[in-house]
Amino acid sequence: MEVLYACCCGIDVHAKMLVACLFKAGKKDIRTFSTMTEDLLRLLDWLTQAGCTHVAIESTGVYWRPVFNILEGAMDVILTNARDAKGYKARKTDVIDAAWLADLLRHGLLKPSFIPPLPIRELRELTRYRESLVREQTALANRIQKLIESANIKLGQVASDALGVSGKSMLRALAAGETDAKKMSHLARRTLKRKQPQLQQALEGRFTQAQRWILGQLLDQYDHVEAALQSAAERIRQEVDSSADPFVPEAIPLLDTIPGVGETVAQIIVAEIGVDMGRFPTANHVASWAGMCPGNHESAGKRKSGKTTKGSRYLRAALVQAAWAATHQKGTYLAAQYSRLVKRMGKKKALVAVAHSILVIAYHILQNRVSYQELGGDYFDRRNVDKQRKRLIRQLEALGVKVTVEEVKEAA
Repeated sequence: MEVLYACCCGIDVHAKMLVACLFKAGKKDIRTFSTMTEDLLRLLDWLTQAGCTHVAIESTGVYWRPVFNILEGAMDVILTNARDAKGYKARKTDVIDAAWLADLLRHGLLKPSFIPPLPIRELRELTRYRESLVREQTALANRIQKLIESANIKLGQVASDALGVSGKSMLRALAAGETDAKKMSHLARRTLKRKQPQLQQALEGRFTQAQRWILGQLLDQYDHVEAALQSAAERIRQEVDSSADPFVPEAIPLLDTIPGVGETVAQIIVAEIGVDMGRFPTANHVASWAGMCPGNHESAGKRKSGKTTKGSRYLRAALVQAAWAATHQKGTYLAAQYSRLVKRMGKKKALVAVAHSILVIAYHILQNRVSYQELGGDYFDRRNVDKQRKRLIRQLEALGVKVTVEEVKEAA
């Protein structure tokens, strides 16, 4: 096979150490380094002095990141999926793995993974941190709900948001030792005031002292996470506004024009796929990378599975959330698409299909740098006028009606 890179290196990375195999002039040079920064700098010096131009690292958890941080910019670093770099199972050592990576690399047989530039990676760190806070907040809310339910408090059955301003005021009173349900019901604000009689019944419970203490602790944690979420949201906006790429601040409002996509989802899309769509040849490539398209498993001419592939779970969750919001916006293309698909695919698959459409739309918006152009809720009817006519005629004839069709001439 043709050798594409005369001097390259394959690195098998672990938590505490790595094995590097340098191929130069057809000869192997294998060395072991620790993953401490000082040793990684020695690795960089060794590769630089040898004239190494390309390095391949297998994607293993987060262990590849320290190595990538040191080598980035000094040479071309290729991160490859472990699935695409499998060697012989019978011969498995760190040295063999590193040499196998280097051999695949020098012949151009490795498929590089997508790694966004540093400004996008910084934004990604922030959006993923915010997502972890959202999950933590949801877990706390569920624990609070279970605690008050076990104490015969039915606040969640009366108030639509038991942890809203009114709900938290009542829960704080309960945690402080208040037992007068009528007095606590007067803490309701705005529209919830109309439900004071129901609230008084819901707040009659059997709270023990231990439960009151736990409730106070959980409310403190909830408030702390809520404040952290607000701080994270502000920090993300600052990161977007001060991005080294001038298109990043413009991309968020452009993506926001897609039905169902708000500021938060737009930030996640930019953080996960970046704004340079040149990294993905087509919209199908970005959908495949994100795991938002059907899988391809065929054998002997039979399609065995259409299960979606693995991708970024952060992007997938955001897109499905946006798809759910889009289906509730009547008169839009995405809502019409969902209505057509849900009849034969079910809700979950139809939502994934709409999420795929949102990602394709986002790809073209970022590529062409234009806002979303709505096709309308009647797009499918306009596209298939003849089919729509035949379908309606069949429905009328099934009801025992004879139909005569006559074209309506447009007014001059």
